[in-house]
Amino acid sequence: MKFGIHTLDAFSVRGKTVLCRVDINQPVDREKRKLKSTARIEACVPTIRELSQRGARLVLLAHQGSDIEYKNFYTLRPHAAVLERLLERPVDFIDDVTGPAARAKICALRDGDILLLDNVRFCSEEQTLFELKLRLSHEQQAQTEVVRKLAPLADLYVCDAFAAAHRDQPSLCGFEQVLPSAMGRLFEKEYCVVSALMSNPARPCVFVLGGAKIADAFQMMETVLKNDTADRILAGGVVGNILLAARGDKIGAGSMEYIHKSNYDEFIGKGRNLLARYPERILLPTDLGYLEDGQRREAKIGAVPPHICAMDIGPETAAAYARHILKAKTVFVNGPMGVFENEETELGTKMVWDALGATQAYTVIGGGDSITATAKYGQTERVDYICTGGGALIRFLSGEELPVVRALREGAKKFPAEGMDHAD
Repeated sequence: MKFGIHTLDAFSVRGKTVLCRVDINQPVDREKRKLKSTARIEACVPTIRELSQRGARLVLLAHQGSDIEYKNFYTLRPHAAVLERLLERPVDFIDDVTGPAARAKICALRDGDILLLDNVRFCSEEQTLFELKLRLSHEQQAQTEVVRKLAPLADLYVCDAFAAAHRDQPSLCGFEQVLPSAMGRLFEKEYCVVSALMSNPARPCVFVLGGAKIADAFQMMETVLKNDTADRILAGGVVGNILLAARGDKIGAGSMEYIHKSNYDEFIGKGRNLLARYPERILLPTDLGYLEDGQRREAKIGAVPPHICAMDIGPETAAAYARHILKAKTVFVNGPMGVFENEETELGTKMVWDALGATQAYTVIGGGDSITATAKYGQTERVDYICTGGGALIRFLSGEELPVVRALREGAKKFPAEGMDHAD
């Protein structure tokens, strides 16, 4: 047991039906009916392979697509093909989740077989609107359709979806109430990495925070500064622009308009508070990049043209941030320094990511855009750990107990470990 949660070592699985919740949500090219990335699928392969090789009758549950906008939902059929290729063994798929056809498939599994059910978000109780409006307890989630239909067919529940651990939904938090449960190898690994990052990082520890997920970034900043986890915060992207505005610097009318339209005004006040409390530990951009007539321009803070919308940190800032990264012993990154998708506004992100590849520090990357930038700049093999979780990682680093962690701990108290069978 680790962190009050059972691991796969706690149970024999041979001949048993195992429900395994994974997070293989990937960007999809709908026209070509192909996945644009397979990173999350690759990450959960070790757990799936181990359970299959140990003789489990394995049923995979997963979601695909935004859980707010139904038009983004998509079938998991392409994911099954990717899994089959990565595992080098058959992976069955059925376009059903809880219906008679899915249940019949589950009952027909043999030792070592793998079955992927279709997108759980085709079920209403797996959607975030259901989660946010009803706010069901974990005991109530155990009474929803997904759990009531599938749990009686299973002997064990395994959660390997750390990237979705901040969600409070039945396929993530309900099964632990009625089945013995464990975390998978990916969940276990990510939990250990981020726990070490929070509790005992090598010093100096630098957090590079950018992107546009402002609420998460500010909540995390508050925690890692208050707990002395971070020695320095290097701010870029919209995070950096808001902090500059909080300090009273002019960042351009376009930048301020974006902040207002995005309803981020409240964070200017929060930023002012953080800067007052930690003036030496938060580093802000000294120059910004913007576009004018389609061309990149740069301006020093204090001489920013009144009309611009800042879309990147400038080269002076990027060079200073790179120096801090190269001197650090631990570096955590969440969010790019600007609009890195465009050539004209990628300079800051590229320079920072080049430093990530060159530093001797222990480096951890989190969040979808950060992972995309890491791949774009060829640093995937040089980064020490890439966490599949975005929202889950940020909330963990903000000091929250994640709903899935709480559910797994509840399950560990209800159902004792059995011990791994040597025949597994």
